[in-house]
Amino acid sequence: MTELFRPAAEWELQSMVARLAREKRAIEVVGHGALRNTGRVANADVVLTTVGLKGVTLYEPTELVMSARSGTPVFEIESVLAARGQMLAFEPVDLGPTTGAPGGALTIGGVFATNFSGSRRISAGSARDNLLGVRAVNGRGELFKSGGRVMKNVAGLDVARGLTGSWGTLAIMTEVTFKVAPLPQTMQTLAYVGLPDDLAIEALNVAMATPLEVSGAVHLPKNCAERLRVPKLKDARKSLTLLRLETFSTSIDERREKLKAALKVYGTPIELDQEETFSLWSEFRTLSVMPFSTGTSLWRIATLPTKAPEIVAAIHKFMDAVAFYDWAGGLVWLEVPAAADAGAADVRRAVAVSGGHATLIRAEPEIRSSVDVFEPLKPEIERLTRGIKQAFDPNGLLNRGRMYADF
Repeated sequence: MTELFRPAAEWELQSMVARLAREKRAIEVVGHGALRNTGRVANADVVLTTVGLKGVTLYEPTELVMSARSGTPVFEIESVLAARGQMLAFEPVDLGPTTGAPGGALTIGGVFATNFSGSRRISAGSARDNLLGVRAVNGRGELFKSGGRVMKNVAGLDVARGLTGSWGTLAIMTEVTFKVAPLPQTMQTLAYVGLPDDLAIEALNVAMATPLEVSGAVHLPKNCAERLRVPKLKDARKSLTLLRLETFSTSIDERREKLKAALKVYGTPIELDQEETFSLWSEFRTLSVMPFSTGTSLWRIATLPTKAPEIVAAIHKFMDAVAFYDWAGGLVWLEVPAAADAGAADVRRAVAVSGGHATLIRAEPEIRSSVDVFEPLKPEIERLTRGIKQAFDPNGLLNRGRMYADF
């Protein structure tokens, strides 16, 4: 059985990592396990969990800033924010339910370690864009901090944001400081029915080009739309193209009518009120609209919005995949049938032709250990990546093999 380390304080984590570094023992870094079944399988001697590092350490509602220890569950942070009429603007996505991990186990450290963001990214930016500062321990067991409580507080290398998306391979975050945002006074959704993928993405991009501050732009093919729980949409039995407006109560009606006018060639939409809108967009945060059939694999593809239907159509030539589009087409969640390589050859071929990058989110452990889970690096990017890894973790002890097979 793998030895488990559970520090209860920052100094204790630093001491543990320093000792393990001297012993050159590889460390798998986890939170509550929401992301443990995502990415490559780490090659580790011990497991170090941040679950003992939890709690909000700073909250200044008037300044729209919060600090929290990395092991704090996201639902606890959102509960504190909601009580003051605020939120995490980038809508963190909880992959736990899609990968066999517990729902609600996502930690704030995991959010910034992966940089996975939800539908509001198109208007509020990604998790990385909302990070202000970080305290962390590198692979030598050295404690460092970067950034602070305001946006413009450093010159030179922004280490804090550089750690986002590194999946715990560079350092173990102990505390993060980030922006928060006011909850919108009201929200509404326009749902266009029956558009094919290419026309739907066209409509979403027309909407995004308006000055009406659309905060969500999603297209669901029929087989995903049928899984929605919102009664008004559940029985549509056709594809759904969804646009969310969030604004002040005094202007929401005017913006809705202007958006409908801009999209009149795409039909007359179904309109959802605030309660229905909140329920609908919450479903996308756990990807509950995906079938998740036994043995299938899940991919996350980032590309140019106009290229997304092209990529999905190319993959459909080789397999019966299920896809839904977020970020006005800039993000595709793609479920593929069971295969020895999780469909990697066909997915990466389609992405290479049209542009973008693909990440394997869910597959059996043996598959995730044998194929490229993350987009293969170009030689010049790989040299830079290895150099950064060497600077933070010279012995390659943190989440060894989690992102790439040999480092």
